[in-house]
Amino acid sequence: MAATLKSLKLLRYRAFCSPSACGAARSVSYWNMSSTQRGGQDPPEHISLCHSAKKVKNICSSFSSRRILTTSSAHPGLEFSKTSSSKASTLQLGSPRATGVDEEDVEVFDSFANIRVFLQLRPEYRVHSYNASETSQLLSVSESELILHKVTVYQNKLQAQVIVDYLCKLSSLPAEQHPVLLRSTSFALLCQLSVKKIQLFDTQDLINVLKAFVILGIPHSHSMLDVYETKCCHQVWEMSMDQLLLVADLWRYLGRRVPRFLNIFSSYLNLHWKDLSLSQLVHLIYVIGENRQVSQDLMQKLESLILKYIDVINLEEVGTICLGFFKSSTSLSEFVMRKIGDLACANMQHLSSHVLVNIVKMFRFTHVDHINFMKQLGEIAPQRIPSLGVQGVMHLTLYYSALRFLDEGVMNAVAASLPPRVAHCRSKDVAKILWSFGTLNYKPPNAEEFYSSLINEIHRKMPEFNQYPEHLPTCLLGLAFSEYFPVELIDFALSPGFVRLAQERTKFDLIKELYTLDGTVGIECPDYRGNRLSTHLQQEGSELLWNLAEKDMKSKPEFLETLFLLETMLGGPQYVKHHMILPHTRSSDLEVQLDVNLKPLPFNREATPAENAATLRLKHVGVSLTDDLMNQLLKGKARGHFQGKTESEPGQQPMELENKAAVPLGGSLCNVADKSGAMEMAGLCPSACMQTPGMKLAIQFTNRNQYCYGSRDLLGLHNMKRRQLARVGYRVVELSYWEWFPVLKRTRLEKLAFLHEKVFTSAL
Repeated sequence: MAATLKSLKLLRYRAFCSPSACGAARSVSYWNMSSTQRGGQDPPEHISLCHSAKKVKNICSSFSSRRILTTSSAHPGLEFSKTSSSKASTLQLGSPRATGVDEEDVEVFDSFANIRVFLQLRPEYRVHSYNASETSQLLSVSESELILHKVTVYQNKLQAQVIVDYLCKLSSLPAEQHPVLLRSTSFALLCQLSVKKIQLFDTQDLINVLKAFVILGIPHSHSMLDVYETKCCHQVWEMSMDQLLLVADLWRYLGRRVPRFLNIFSSYLNLHWKDLSLSQLVHLIYVIGENRQVSQDLMQKLESLILKYIDVINLEEVGTICLGFFKSSTSLSEFVMRKIGDLACANMQHLSSHVLVNIVKMFRFTHVDHINFMKQLGEIAPQRIPSLGVQGVMHLTLYYSALRFLDEGVMNAVAASLPPRVAHCRSKDVAKILWSFGTLNYKPPNAEEFYSSLINEIHRKMPEFNQYPEHLPTCLLGLAFSEYFPVELIDFALSPGFVRLAQERTKFDLIKELYTLDGTVGIECPDYRGNRLSTHLQQEGSELLWNLAEKDMKSKPEFLETLFLLETMLGGPQYVKHHMILPHTRSSDLEVQLDVNLKPLPFNREATPAENAATLRLKHVGVSLTDDLMNQLLKGKARGHFQGKTESEPGQQPMELENKAAVPLGGSLCNVADKSGAMEMAGLCPSACMQTPGMKLAIQFTNRNQYCYGSRDLLGLHNMKRRQLARVGYRVVELSYWEWFPVLKRTRLEKLAFLHEKVFTSAL
């Protein structure tokens, strides 16, 4: 079997069990009841629903390799009793899962049933989806015992159609008898026979058996289903579109991922996608989203069909489309998203919370800023938040932070509703909510209660953070943006053990997050004596972030022009340094240093390499360079007594303000000059370059993505950076985009004048 499953082209259907193996199987039951899981439950993030089945020679041996339960009776049939019904599972027929909580509890959200509501809105869906509410005539216990007896007696003579018929009839047993049936050796034998005869099943037989498996709750991980998936793969090109969707839906109900089947289904769709009806299109997008498997080319084709049907689609279907694209990590175009936003705005009051959250997820994923949607959402969200589960609240909060849109009414409602039900939060919910508030740089009126409840929940969720380590740095960075530093949690997050765990157990690269946290603690928690990142990891984080920042800034012409203008104004590249003053803050700075007289210092030694300075040619420009004059320059006694003409840096022109000849702003001993003359000075006086600056300026070249949407309020990370720059002794100079970008369109003189005022006025 191991060999046959490797390639569909080479597959030959064979008998997967021998009579002797089946005979041996009669003494045991092959159902791992402890692992039974209905398909309605989504697994935790990053964990697949389907574990690879062991490749074995036959299904019988595969069955027996599982945990087995011996039967207490030698009779191969069922042992039904009145007491069994009370002890059996109360799982309802066709229900994806049973819940034991109050239906009015807002935290109760059936992630399976709720997202299938759209299937009830058009009669067309009944043709290509499984309806768990369909009822059939119940089979009595005595009838089921007779069937299983026949299976035992006539096992070698049963025809394929009879096997299918028996499976379908047995699925009509009352739900409380299903666990007893699954423990029966005769039923296990019947399933063995179905595998043996599966090559004789036609499409309808296959569908009927899968329906029976759904009703009975066959474990999604059972290796028998490998054979059924392979059979479905071979039947794809013989099925209609409705049958293909129904089969995919049944696999979803079984809770089993079927990547091989869906891959072939996608090939079929690439040829027949234009024939999809509205109901088929929406159902297909649902199937794709639940299986997270899709080709981008196919999704682009489906998007064109969405536009075709956009005027007749209903809101529940809109929510399904958004969720399907979101789960498959596929973006919708801005045009389509604005159409969806318009539909939502026209009926915002009637949107179910489930649909609303799905639309919000897609707006967050595509970063489309539909202003009217934002405003209307801000009006209805505060009233809905108390009745919305914490996962929905998390998605809503994350939407606002991702689009940098601060709605205080919504954020206050979130903060007020969360503390009483914080225990319902997953580690992911805590992380994303803290990150959202921190990113938006917003503290609600009940900040102390809000943050203390979430910090306490982090402590309680520590085992969960071991499983999903990426969420802990997110929590702590969100708190750091808001100036909360739980040192015991920080100590754990920066411990060698957790760092190693984070590197081994997550697909995310957490070095940037941990490095940002480490650098922040170093500045804002001077009394902290806990764990810190190793020097190696600090260096790795610094290099990684600098490479990203440098590449980003040097790709922006407006930044390069700003850097050039500053160098021109101050006297050369040695007076400005483009680097990351605080590497962990993830963005670069333009640093300028002034002496006690507010004159620029040529501190950027990288601008003039030492080997070039040694061979620098001093050109005679009308001033006799005598030993006496050199001594005056080096001793700091030059007072500008000589006349001459300044020779500019290559490619630069002297700065002129108010139509007067420029006096270079650098008045340090490395740049002595007056209006009419100067000399090249780089590298002349290293002692002056090493003097302690009177003031250090951190010039921030900002863009609109560093601010809340439509405002001049910095986001959390950038506000934290300004805070930390001040703590380490820098004065921040903002070249804000709303001031500087319009100036960049003006004359060179106006640009220089603006920069002169920014740099030197801020120093006063």
